[in-house]
Amino acid sequence: MNHQWQQISGGITAPMGFQAAGITAGLKLSGNPDLALLLAPAGAACAGTFTTNQMRAGCVDLCAQRLQQNQGSARAVLINSGQANACTGDLGLIDSLRATKALADQLGLVEEEVLICSTGVIGVPIPMDLLLAGINPLVDSLAASPAAAIAAAAAILTTDLVDKTIAIEAQLGDQIVRLGGMAKGSGMIHPDMATMLAFVSCDAGLPPAEWQAMLHRVVDESFNAITVDGDVSTNDCLLAFAAGPQLAERYWPDLEAGLSKLCEYLARAITRDGEGATCVIEVVVEGTETNNQARQIARTVCGSSLVKTAIHGRDPNWGRIVAAAGRAGVPFKPDAVQLWIGPHKLLDNGQPLDFDRVAVGLYLEEKETGIYLETDQVDIYLVVGSGSGAGRGWGCDLSAEYVSINADYTT
Repeated sequence: MNHQWQQISGGITAPMGFQAAGITAGLKLSGNPDLALLLAPAGAACAGTFTTNQMRAGCVDLCAQRLQQNQGSARAVLINSGQANACTGDLGLIDSLRATKALADQLGLVEEEVLICSTGVIGVPIPMDLLLAGINPLVDSLAASPAAAIAAAAAILTTDLVDKTIAIEAQLGDQIVRLGGMAKGSGMIHPDMATMLAFVSCDAGLPPAEWQAMLHRVVDESFNAITVDGDVSTNDCLLAFAAGPQLAERYWPDLEAGLSKLCEYLARAITRDGEGATCVIEVVVEGTETNNQARQIARTVCGSSLVKTAIHGRDPNWGRIVAAAGRAGVPFKPDAVQLWIGPHKLLDNGQPLDFDRVAVGLYLEEKETGIYLETDQVDIYLVVGSGSGAGRGWGCDLSAEYVSINADYTT
């Protein structure tokens, strides 16, 4: 397979035919950008994965319903930030329908071709007069430029400190294929489907059913492998659009490799921007019977409050790591466990080893050089048996700042 996917500029608008926009409609008291739009070319396939939270927002139900009704096709998605429009009773769906109809009318599309995603405070409806007034200027701002991609990525943020955007390309046969992506997420991060909000564009065509299946496989190893605080949102949604010349079936595995690279980048960016975080934690697990079991252990370790606080304190308290692995619901033999933190081996065949605690502490301290750098990653490697299963998970440390941010979130 051709894995020569190279990062390029352009974000969500890098693929041919895609346009985006982001404006300030006044939905946020802060005055920050809060309304975004992504427009795909005619005939676009659209795949989606959605939150498993039983209290999910009406906009999520509407997206899932329309994708099923349209057999995996859509043209546009409207995204507002500031209000989750979840747990607002019948009004949540009513307002989502009003918003998508207004946008469809302005774009000249069938209403069912338009999707909507919302993010912000749960239980708070969208100020519809402001949103509807923003539709015309939002559509007028549509462009295929890198600046439009940046504006859209900024407009979907809530407590995020930075936007999360990427574009990559590769030569697949006679086609140059581009993938673009943007995401938001910083807190309430423990997806069981996709992630907080994420959007993908692709300028290669392929059958909707294959695109959906590809997305599900990629999500399991990227967005479903991250956690910040163990909370699954009411609004988690990932929408991926693909439109362009049909890609020959022999290149589908190469496209999936690119989609995996893009989604992993966005997922890791979310953990790097976790509320109050100072470093990323990557846990690699091997020796299980299945890959899913390994990912389950990895994400349990990443999500452990005790592990996260120890990492924040740069304390090599390895007992918390193996304790978290042991409660992941995956059977393994304690006397088979091996554990490393960075290059330092701490446990061998279930037996603790003498190790240089100062050296491990220094390794942990080296990972606090700035929360947005790739080097700010604590590596934990765990072997739990001799099976062929392997998987990874990503999280971040847990700081007093996280408590402060969320204690005062609506006050």
